[in-house]
Amino acid sequence: MDIDGGVEESSRQVQVRFVTKLKPPYKTPPTSLAIPTNINRWRLSDIVNNILEAGVDDWQYQPFDIVIDGKFLRVSLEEFLLAKGISAERVIEIEYIKVVAPRREDISLHDDWVSAVDGSSDGYILTGCYDGLGRIWKDTGICTHILEGHTGPITSVCVIKPKVEGAFDQLVATASKDRALRLWKFDAGKSAQPKKIRAFRILKGHNAAVQSIAAQPSGEMVCSGSWDCAINLWQANGSDAGGDIVSAKKWKKGGGDEEPQSEGEAVSTLVGHTQCVSSVVWPQHETIYSASWDHSIRRWDVETGKDSLNMFCGKAFNCLDIGGESSTLIAAGGSDPIIRIWDPRKPGTYDPIFQLSGHNSWISSCKWHNKSWFHLVSASYDGKVMIWDLRTAFPLGVIDSHKNKVLCADWWKDDSVISGGVDSKLCISSGISVE
Repeated sequence: MDIDGGVEESSRQVQVRFVTKLKPPYKTPPTSLAIPTNINRWRLSDIVNNILEAGVDDWQYQPFDIVIDGKFLRVSLEEFLLAKGISAERVIEIEYIKVVAPRREDISLHDDWVSAVDGSSDGYILTGCYDGLGRIWKDTGICTHILEGHTGPITSVCVIKPKVEGAFDQLVATASKDRALRLWKFDAGKSAQPKKIRAFRILKGHNAAVQSIAAQPSGEMVCSGSWDCAINLWQANGSDAGGDIVSAKKWKKGGGDEEPQSEGEAVSTLVGHTQCVSSVVWPQHETIYSASWDHSIRRWDVETGKDSLNMFCGKAFNCLDIGGESSTLIAAGGSDPIIRIWDPRKPGTYDPIFQLSGHNSWISSCKWHNKSWFHLVSASYDGKVMIWDLRTAFPLGVIDSHKNKVLCADWWKDDSVISGGVDSKLCISSGISVE
């Protein structure tokens, strides 16, 4: 059978078997067939569609990406086999996955720069803005709560896991250039009009603007990185936090009942960085990672307060995240257009295992997908958001919804990317297939 009728007959052929992790109707029969080697990924995608069309009524064409031996095909099949030293004498397994094609949705406008987003809750999006307000969004254009109280631009936000699963109140934290953190509780139900709420707790202790915050996986504590070069640790659950509550006052709620508002001090401080601590991540109960403008990435033991890893990387960092294979890879970006990825399990070397190039300005944000070893999203001052897969050196998708610098990005609901920027927009791009 001539499976690729338009290709020259003189082309060498190989036996292949198409495989996929996709569910029916996207599965092809497990038989092998001969195909020419001088075809590219798009022609292979056509072949998969032809096979599926033959077995599925009303088949709609679906573009596929091609993966061989864990790497994306970006050259002809013949060039790939030669480069990887793969024998054409055996049956080659060709995996096909859906092409990443983000679908743009409507945009939610803020009153100033959108400087921070958190999409870790499927039920809502948390944003921080240079107007000093935090906001809770149920969906595009639907703002349910406005978090009011900071006296400076918000620089970072995070969702805090509730102590009790299924808890009625949601708990979030915000950080600001006003040197304070604030903790907020709210009902995640829909509201006809945005409801203004005030923090139930204010955390003070930094001597300069707070640049980044992160929550402990258990939700018991949060940590913050600041321009004062320090990382402070705080109790997150105000009602039972104990000794770090130093004062309490009451504020009027809608002109009615008074609600308590307490202030808290840091439980402990991690000292070692010599410039702004631009990003903190708390991926495990006793481990915090930090990145700084002093060109270093550090891993901290929460109990001892000592750093167990100190990587000097030659670049000022803006962002950091932990994820990928076994949730151990370090991804970071900063004062150049390159996202660098390290594997701290490999002792004796600080050389990145991956360097992802695609942006043309500083990197402002990078976030791993929490259900994939391969995928991460990045944002840059070049105005673009990019989706990456470690199995290829090129971005899988480019989102250019913003008209100016992008300041933050995150995943939402597993198949969406959210981002904010200098254009005052919260953008949501959905329909992203992560295989």
